[in-house]
Amino acid sequence: MERGFAIYEMPVGWMRVEHENGNITRLGKIADEPEDKGSRTALTDVVDRQLREYFDGKRKEFDFPYEMKGTVFQKSVWRALCAIPYGETRSYKDIAVAVGNAKASRAVGMANNKNPIAIVVPCHRVIGADGKLVGYASRLEMKEALLKLEAENK
Repeated sequence: MERGFAIYEMPVGWMRVEHENGNITRLGKIADEPEDKGSRTALTDVVDRQLREYFDGKRKEFDFPYEMKGTVFQKSVWRALCAIPYGETRSYKDIAVAVGNAKASRAVGMANNKNPIAIVVPCHRVIGADGKLVGYASRLEMKEALLKLEAENK
């Protein structure tokens, strides 16, 4: 089994890219510059290039291979997140309705929090029913920055 990670510096900070058997399995922001930046591969370099294009406002969709590991419910939520168009938002309730359980807003929030492929699976596009930014594993400042970037480049 081939697996590893690489860490890249992005406009929003350091991003860790984990891969296994030719698929990205985790992509997320980390707090500080790490001593061990892992080993870059052709696949992690593709992720780096596509993320940079996204941050430059030139990319709206990603096409590298990734594998989402989670429960059936989590995967249904993550698929619903992928259906939110670039530059748009949905409420937690909207996602709950989309996955067939209008009363599951809290569970949607928990699944959002467990999203292993940040930015690509756009959990940052989910907001409170009142339109306010709430809950984001990589801090609300990053969520706000991603939504602003998308609004400016829509």
